[in-house]
Amino acid sequence: MSADDDSQHGRGLLLSAIGGMALTIDIPLIRLADGEPWSILMMRCGTTLLAAVILWLVMRRTMREPPALIPGRSGAVVALLYAISAVTFIAAVYNTATANLVFILAFNTMFAALLSWLFLKERPGPATLIAMAFMLVGVLIIVGDGVSSGHFFGDLMALSSALCIALAITITRASGRNMGFTPLVAVVLPFVVAAAMVTRTGYHVAVPWWIVLDGFIIMPLSFFCLASGPRYLSAPEVAMFYLLETVLAPVWVWMIFSEVPSRQSMVGGTILIVSLVAHSVWQLYRGRKRRAAALVRHPA
Repeated sequence: MSADDDSQHGRGLLLSAIGGMALTIDIPLIRLADGEPWSILMMRCGTTLLAAVILWLVMRRTMREPPALIPGRSGAVVALLYAISAVTFIAAVYNTATANLVFILAFNTMFAALLSWLFLKERPGPATLIAMAFMLVGVLIIVGDGVSSGHFFGDLMALSSALCIALAITITRASGRNMGFTPLVAVVLPFVVAAAMVTRTGYHVAVPWWIVLDGFIIMPLSFFCLASGPRYLSAPEVAMFYLLETVLAPVWVWMIFSEVPSRQSMVGGTILIVSLVAHSVWQLYRGRKRRAAALVRHPA
């Protein structure tokens, strides 16, 4: 790996870390808004779409070659996958326990690793495989006795969301295209569906400003960074940053709603965070070591 490749890898780690951290407060903001699922989905997607259009128009005026909203056929497929994941995620939030949701979404990493291995021939490195194994242990500890019964539909929606995101990451990696805006404009489909449902069920969001904050700032920042990550990192590496939501979302819920995490959640969460940080630090260390070796071989 060249010095330029190491720099690109470091950029990918930074983008993915920012996106993953922003994503952790999505569920708490949805809960703070206190609304019906279709109303929440309509507002969340509508504000995200508005933010994406404004940002893109600004970039068109300030950049010679602004990124495409949906780059080619691969972009259209990725957009569809993100659109489906937006609907299934909201459905899961309202139809299964939070522990079930974050547990199943954590399989995003496993799905991404498997898909990359099968279709891109990108075998995860030993460090990534070890980190993924520890993360899986951490998630299993968080759920403790296993997935609660009676939430089959919500669990299925969470599984669908995880698979769609993993597929989107893998296709983005395979295409090499800039998909930063793709998940943001993809929300137009769930927005239309949600708006149609709201006309039937009625609108109800008790505190809409939390969803405005979520859709206008948090979601664009998170998905833009995470969708850009596969240009510089392998799909499993990017998917690992989605696991930040698994551990930190319950922490924010504890701080905001006084729902104290169990000892299992704290132990499992610590394993997840330590594994992710250790993996990132190791990758950066290896990059610096390679750059130093390259300078020795080819002094200026």
